[in-house]
Amino acid sequence: MENIAQKEIWFVVGSQELYGEETLRKVAEHSQIIAKGLDVSSHIPVKIVYKDVVKTPTQITNICLDANSNKNCIGIVAWMHTFSPAKMWIGGLNILKKPLCHLHTQFNAEIPWNSIDMDFMNLNQSAHGDREFGFIMSRMRKKRKVVVGHWEDERVHKKLGIWSRVALGWDEFQNLKVARFGDNMREVAVTEGDKVEAQIRFGFSVNGFDSSDITKKIETISENEINKLVAIYESSYNLAPTLQNGGSQRASLVEAAKIELGLRAFLEEGGYKAFTDTFENLGGLKQLPGIAVQRLMADGYGFGGEGDWKTAALVRAMKVMNVGLEGGTSFMEDYTYHFTPQKSYVLGSHMLEICSSIADGKPSCEIHPLGIGGKADPVRLVFNVPAGNAINASLIEMGNRFRLIVNEVEAVKPMADLPKLPVARVLWDAKPNLDIAASTWILAGGAHHTVYSQAVTTEFMEDFADIAGIELLVIDERTTVRDFKDKINANEAYYHLFQHGL
Repeated sequence: MENIAQKEIWFVVGSQELYGEETLRKVAEHSQIIAKGLDVSSHIPVKIVYKDVVKTPTQITNICLDANSNKNCIGIVAWMHTFSPAKMWIGGLNILKKPLCHLHTQFNAEIPWNSIDMDFMNLNQSAHGDREFGFIMSRMRKKRKVVVGHWEDERVHKKLGIWSRVALGWDEFQNLKVARFGDNMREVAVTEGDKVEAQIRFGFSVNGFDSSDITKKIETISENEINKLVAIYESSYNLAPTLQNGGSQRASLVEAAKIELGLRAFLEEGGYKAFTDTFENLGGLKQLPGIAVQRLMADGYGFGGEGDWKTAALVRAMKVMNVGLEGGTSFMEDYTYHFTPQKSYVLGSHMLEICSSIADGKPSCEIHPLGIGGKADPVRLVFNVPAGNAINASLIEMGNRFRLIVNEVEAVKPMADLPKLPVARVLWDAKPNLDIAASTWILAGGAHHTVYSQAVTTEFMEDFADIAGIELLVIDERTTVRDFKDKINANEAYYHLFQHGL
């Protein structure tokens, strides 16, 4: 996330030599003004860089080659100021590997009724120039986002901002390394998958390590480092009495700090931005990492429990998309239900590992028995999550393709204090209701692990699925079970034909 300030989206404008020097000069002038206007927008988190007005197949191909090889370029926004014959774009679009957004706009907002003439019409031809560009991308089955509206409108800036954040997440995937400490939880199906196919499709790599790789790092940590981290715990959280200085379980807090320092050191040294662990393979670790995982996630790391590498990678990508937005993003799990005749809710949680970026207020730092894994009682952060709109997203592998499932939800305030529940938790109302949401989620094969986000919306995930070229299933206020089944069946046929190039 530290490299976001260096990332760029290139603004590329299409035209042709036919219009002559004066018109092309105006095209370039207008294009630079638009690029500067977008670059200063508070809704767009990266640089918008004007590149050129491209007028020939060679210029288009070269700029696409340059974009592919430039590490700071995370995508292209293309606009046809005039008519740009789309056969010129075939070579460039064929080789373009970066995400593409088609901005359908024009320089002027309104028609100048009293002065409009054919010179004006020849210059301002986006209305049909962009349709020509749209045709060739559809003909080539090129996935892209289309944003329509005047370039000065805030609505347009917001849509471009969403797409640019998704492009950041996709760029992160291209360089992401996921570390797995131990394997998947034994006999679990949904957290498995083809890691080689994932690297081909998404770019991120997944490799396994032993818990001893963490304990070796722990052995190198100084007492001064431990004391500094414990002091951070004391100032950042409400420590339970037994964990306070002189408390009966203070040693467990020190041990938790060692685990965090060791885990963090391993990840930093290896350049890993996402990781998994499993309570079935803790080795020499005295506790299942609890507060360590929560704090690493709060710092932007991706995480998946029980070896769930797909969710770990998705958490990281969505955290990159989330940077600078209100609300947080966390690893999550559908845990238990609240069924009543009036309304039904889901209580989301996990054994320990919920990110404090979604905490409502200052978390409590506590220690409780885990009841699973056969290790010492782990230290963890306990908190509620504020009410508000959110999504749950699940990335699964269907054997012949990856599927992204999104359920829109509304978090609500818990109906009681939950005094005996020793984990972070969130209560939500699944849209359109729990009956339909759970039925369609199960029909889609959605995992029990998800990414829960108060900042990232369905539109982000739609853009992400298009960039990745994967299936997307959305469960929202308009979902019905019958229509959802039809979509699943239609997708089966579509992806079978797509896979065989038909």
